[in-house]
Amino acid sequence: MTPEEYILLYEKYRNGTCTPEEAAQLMQYRDNFHLLEEEEIQAAAVDEQLKDRIYGKIMQTTGGKKVARLASWWRAAAAVLLLALGLGALFTKNNIKKQLAVKESKTPAAAPKPIKPGTNTATLTLADGSVITLNDAPEGVVAQTGSTAIIKAKGQLSYTANSNGAVNENALNTMHVPRGGQYAVTLSDGTRVWLNSGSSLTYPEVFAGAERKVVLSGEAYFEVSKNEQQPFIVHTDRADVHVLGTHFNINAYNDEGVLKTTLLEGAVRLSAATASVLLAPGEQGLITGSRPGIEKKRVNVNQEIAWKAGYFVFRNNTIGDIMRQISRWYDVEITYRGGLPAGTFGGTYSKGKDLPELLNGLELTGLVHFKIEGRNVIVMP
Repeated sequence: MTPEEYILLYEKYRNGTCTPEEAAQLMQYRDNFHLLEEEEIQAAAVDEQLKDRIYGKIMQTTGGKKVARLASWWRAAAAVLLLALGLGALFTKNNIKKQLAVKESKTPAAAPKPIKPGTNTATLTLADGSVITLNDAPEGVVAQTGSTAIIKAKGQLSYTANSNGAVNENALNTMHVPRGGQYAVTLSDGTRVWLNSGSSLTYPEVFAGAERKVVLSGEAYFEVSKNEQQPFIVHTDRADVHVLGTHFNINAYNDEGVLKTTLLEGAVRLSAATASVLLAPGEQGLITGSRPGIEKKRVNVNQEIAWKAGYFVFRNNTIGDIMRQISRWYDVEITYRGGLPAGTFGGTYSKGKDLPELLNGLELTGLVHFKIEGRNVIVMP
């Protein structure tokens, strides 16, 4: 079990949604903290008062049961529990000594009005140019176009084809998810797509040609329905991804310097102007504008798709990397005063937190400070 998987399981335990088997697995998990780097553990479990709070939370959560067993490993667990409990466990490898001096008494950033996290919101533009605001549309059929019914159910959209009506393979729809939003859609072939904030996907109402081609801007996670006679192609402005049936994530934001394609299962081919690579599960292909070719490396796939599960997962990220994600999810502008704070940061946070709460956790590093003015976040060393 990775730390990220532990965090997700612990959140289920706290919310009362664990199965008995998952609860038993959680209680038995003691010895896998070697997956965290030693300096990360030291940096997260630093202050005695903070440790006392963590241990007290463990006892409170378990109702006083299994305390003896938990006591034997709670210090090691502190690194992960700080993240899971939202106590602001962020650390930077370049500044361990500074973090060891951080105290709970540090004054957090103040915000006059909480900025809420993103929600399920999107617009759908049909082939005739009409636009449907999906979060305002009632559940049920939101549009009927030829042989296809477009249905909204439980905050998601799906396309259902039937034998009646004409099929127009040139009829394209576009789902646009604004900053501060996310949405999921099931395409006519059964492929499921989750769109992250500030993203859009253009696709046919019905896949009727020799290939299934969609166009992505931003970030999306795909679970492609297998069809060996009709390959699935995701086109972005920097590369194409060719698949038959598989699960993968594409991060293709224009304001990111790198396009990332991460494969969870199956196989995909990532192709750019002058290069092409085949990815295996657990591998990521990277295309950087300043470097030729495609880099391939192994990654923690749970970290790459944590956004879909409702988490920010930071590992060796600069504050610039982090604030771009925060800006998209909370729909805020970012201003830097005094330059970018140095160092790299790590940690895991729920995307369901109000923005001031998340920023307060970042400030516990002592390396960065924030001020909120309306919907503008000012970042200072």
